[in-house]
Amino acid sequence: MGTVTLKDIAARAGVSLMTVSKVMRDAPDISAETKTRIKLLAQQMGYVPDSVARGLRYRKTKLLGLVIPSIANPIFARMVMAIEDKAHELGYELILAQTHNIPEREDSNIIRLLSRRVEGLLICPAYRPADEVRTYRELQHRGVPTVILGPTTSYCREFVNVECDDIGGSRAATQHLLKLGHTRIAFLTGPLLAPWAQRRLEGYRAALREAGLELDDKLVFQAGSTIEDGTKAAQQMLAESCNATAVQAATDMAAIGCAELLLKHNIAIPDTLSIVGFGNIMAAEYFRVPLTTVRQPKHGLGEAAFNVLTHLLGGKKPDPVQLGTELIIRASTGPARTKTGQ
Repeated sequence: MGTVTLKDIAARAGVSLMTVSKVMRDAPDISAETKTRIKLLAQQMGYVPDSVARGLRYRKTKLLGLVIPSIANPIFARMVMAIEDKAHELGYELILAQTHNIPEREDSNIIRLLSRRVEGLLICPAYRPADEVRTYRELQHRGVPTVILGPTTSYCREFVNVECDDIGGSRAATQHLLKLGHTRIAFLTGPLLAPWAQRRLEGYRAALREAGLELDDKLVFQAGSTIEDGTKAAQQMLAESCNATAVQAATDMAAIGCAELLLKHNIAIPDTLSIVGFGNIMAAEYFRVPLTTVRQPKHGLGEAAFNVLTHLLGGKKPDPVQLGTELIIRASTGPARTKTGQ
């Protein structure tokens, strides 16, 4: 069976092609009775409006592009849900693209979305060590309304962004451990090139400085943002016997990976080692030792990002948005043990 056209509907309804076209445009000079009859017939015949063709005709596609590292990351799952809900409310369709933090894939995704004539973009960058990136320069040249999800860096600084307070959230987590008597706090970093990871490390260091403690680079371990990254960092931490009494991770996933390994080595949490994450993903609350963590307003970030984009689409120049974080204290943190040593 072929595609049902307006001409097919007109023939079946016994009206002109112009009448059917006006019905589909909801033109005011067609009676409500005729509109109802023809729309019902079109539905019965399986007619699907060509929204792209109509969009090109009126220079509006009602398409938006969303570029994120991975939908499997729980942080982005809630954010995408909020953005999609808001888009649906306003009659926009959302095209989702994943980069897996590969810059070349990000470039390819953005180019494809531009070819689909999206009206606006929301991008969580695949951060890279560059002062300028051709794809972002092209977005700026074309004047495509674009919102950055997360901190900006040199090559995307011209775009408005929505982020959470990474420094403040991380500082609060470190202060919590310090109040519990921990002075040797290991830190599992996030991806090296990600500004949000650098800011969380900065928050940790700031809290230590404020407490009058010297920074010990032997307590900082390179991790990333996955459970596997946290497991590897924990293995290195144990192998190097850094005598930490607490571990602070830049992400919940890394914290969970670290905690799993510690428990396998019969290291009690929090009696022997306390552990803190960042993000407050659902798995953090339901982990076998519920995780103390920093709550990111994931749904709120998604809503804020979409609101900023609608302002851009309306020709306005909105300000960047930074949302606050909240420390959630659970069972994975407790008073520092009296004797150090693994």
